[in-house]
Amino acid sequence: MVGARFAEEVRRRDPDGSRVRLTVFGAEQHRAYNRVLLSGVLGGGLRPEQLHLHEPDWAAEHQVTLRTGTAVTAIDRAARRVRLADGTTEPYDELVLATGSRAWVPPTDGLLAEDGALAEGVATFRDMDDCVRILRLTGAGGRVAVLGGGLLGLEAARGLVGRGARVTVLHPVEHLMERQLDSGAGGVLAAAMRGLGVDVRLGVLAKRWTPGEGLETDDGAVLPVDAVVVAAGVRANSELAAEAGIVVSGGVTVDDRMASSDDLVHAIGDCASHANTVSGLVQPGFEQARVLADLLTGADPAARYTGSPLVTRLKARDIDLTSVGDALTEESAEFEVLRLEDARRGRYAKIVLRDDRLVGAIMLGLPDAGASVVQLFDSGAPAPEDRLALLLGRARPGEPQGELGSPALLPSATVICRCNSVDKGRLVAAWRSGATDVAALSRATRAGTGCGGCRQAVSGICDWLSASAGGAA
Repeated sequence: MVGARFAEEVRRRDPDGSRVRLTVFGAEQHRAYNRVLLSGVLGGGLRPEQLHLHEPDWAAEHQVTLRTGTAVTAIDRAARRVRLADGTTEPYDELVLATGSRAWVPPTDGLLAEDGALAEGVATFRDMDDCVRILRLTGAGGRVAVLGGGLLGLEAARGLVGRGARVTVLHPVEHLMERQLDSGAGGVLAAAMRGLGVDVRLGVLAKRWTPGEGLETDDGAVLPVDAVVVAAGVRANSELAAEAGIVVSGGVTVDDRMASSDDLVHAIGDCASHANTVSGLVQPGFEQARVLADLLTGADPAARYTGSPLVTRLKARDIDLTSVGDALTEESAEFEVLRLEDARRGRYAKIVLRDDRLVGAIMLGLPDAGASVVQLFDSGAPAPEDRLALLLGRARPGEPQGELGSPALLPSATVICRCNSVDKGRLVAAWRSGATDVAALSRATRAGTGCGGCRQAVSGICDWLSASAGGAA
């Protein structure tokens, strides 16, 4: 996704290719697609072709040489060439690594065959081919164990349950999504998943997988499952850089210019480690792609990437979960922390404030409050005095974030799509220029083409504009 976005950003700045000749290599046979929405393919709500980011002729129309199914196997920095899997080489002046990450397979007996490939009945959940393998291994009534209670594991579990599979999630920690949620939110989320038909087992490790027999766990149980889906974490694909002598620490180490220890080699997205952080989310990758496109085309030689405020959303049908910033902070003299827990109804809210500004939040089962805190987090505006209203998404009109149910009252600078940095004003401008439906707005602004979490908001703004024959920004 990030490599495709970089190509787009370069051509936005250099439409005719007069400044930059661009060649893109991709190891997958598929043309670029939105991996964030793969859980929709598992759940049956999306077809694989609906995830494609470009039309088949996009590359040719934009003077991009695109070679899919072509893996780069080595970097020759001295000669400024990359070696391809077929033994040929290609020259470069500047090299951009957008190699992403791969699924990590834990050292559980039986998950890997002797040759290192996935064993019979085992699949990872990372790319389109993984989805195909998972759907082949599972089906309505099938029994599946999902290893990992993070974002990907829960999205996979929800998708498979939606197809009629019987799913057990094994998570080695005592609550789900421990990197984004505190124990209270994790407990409410587990109850919500169980209510949807997912068997959630916490503090449990897989011990041994035996096809035809089942999955043995470290508490002595044997789960009679037909397949195992591994979603236990990812690792940056940084081997190419490391083998070429480029500094790697978790990912390819880059500075604010997205340059590695070799100034002619850059890294963006999941394979990049910026300020000792590998983000693993799409929004930082897109922002890095914009900065690097500015630099390599000369559009803005002063462009720098200084980090991204993180917003995490769980994309699982019937569960609305948003986590922003540092939500794991506890109350102290420096931080004000408020919580609301309604486990029976699957709702949990937590906000963390410092100097009257929102620095973190968890919103589960409260979509209006989730939208409210994201806008407040983005704007950096002071939090409303009525903290309970903020927790519930009911802050009064006139408070900094406005009446979220009414697009008319949102400030023009309100960010609607964080993945693509699209604000309300840009959507209004695109609508007035002729993009008068949701699909056209997405094509004109890219809103809704990242994680998909803003689609409802984009639709609401489109409806408001249509009803008001243009509205007021």
